[in-house]
Amino acid sequence: MSESGIIKDFIQNNKKSLFLLVIIVTAGLTTTFIILELFRAKNRIILATTTSTNDSGLLDYILPEFIKNTNIEVDVLSVGTGQALEIGQRGDVDVILVHSREREDLFVNNSYGVYRTCVMYNDFIIIGPSTDPAGIMGIDNISTVMNRLKAGGISGNITFYSRGDGSGTHSKELSLWDLINFTPSHSSGWYVETGEGMGTTLTITNQDNENEGYTLVDRGTWLFTKNNLNYLIALSEAIDEILLNPYGVIPINPILHPYVKYEFVLEFIGFLVSQDGQDLINDYTVNGEKLFNASFGSCNETFSCETTEEEISFWSQYNGGYLGGTTSTLNFIYRRFDAL
Repeated sequence: MSESGIIKDFIQNNKKSLFLLVIIVTAGLTTTFIILELFRAKNRIILATTTSTNDSGLLDYILPEFIKNTNIEVDVLSVGTGQALEIGQRGDVDVILVHSREREDLFVNNSYGVYRTCVMYNDFIIIGPSTDPAGIMGIDNISTVMNRLKAGGISGNITFYSRGDGSGTHSKELSLWDLINFTPSHSSGWYVETGEGMGTTLTITNQDNENEGYTLVDRGTWLFTKNNLNYLIALSEAIDEILLNPYGVIPINPILHPYVKYEFVLEFIGFLVSQDGQDLINDYTVNGEKLFNASFGSCNETFSCETTEEEISFWSQYNGGYLGGTTSTLNFIYRRFDAL
């Protein structure tokens, strides 16, 4: 957009603020300073992401670099994947970063979001007490692990803590119980739903050393927090495709919600999929251990999380350039939206 266009839009969108500005200026404040402050307030996006992403410390590592390069601030809303999708559906945020592929695809198919792309992945592990009364340590077969957790719970030897919050981690845990055709119930006494994020659920599990607590956690959050969890260790790191954990980023549909900061979002995702962004994701470690693997354009080479040519082609336009949206991009979304 041209400078004159930016000024015109700014005046149209801030008539009341500019009227107040005239009054303030008469009190001795400079016009330039106030306009810059008002404009800067708009130079930001809201990102809804998972507690596992936030609790891993990754965003604190990569966002400063994005802000430095673009002067776009990012307000982070840390919730479960289910909540992030609901908030995105309402258009209350500009972009979401979540990890539940089936629900992400449904979100896009229902036109709440556009141009989902993979940016990274890690995996899930099961942690519990070092005494391991369920006997899952070192077992590679995840179905065997789940059967032993079930047996340990029914016999009263363990407690399993579920997030129970509709998050991506909660959905993954339920899919693991499905592998053994078992539906856990909180009425059993040994299966406890915390209704909390990943960090809090880990704390609760760690505090319950008397009842031998176990839980499912993404590797990133575990590596970031394990030094503060003195009763828990990683017991099952089974090598199974179902335990892999891809993260997708989705812009909110600017046609459905025209007030979202779509052009800023393109810059943000352009940063994530750029060489700089992908390198930062790969370089992020805690105590020498890697928390995430960058995966833009190569998700389906690692596990069954489809990467499309359209996805690669679209986001490669922005790869490394920190470029904003274009009229042709918006027109293409209009055409897709009208066809639904």
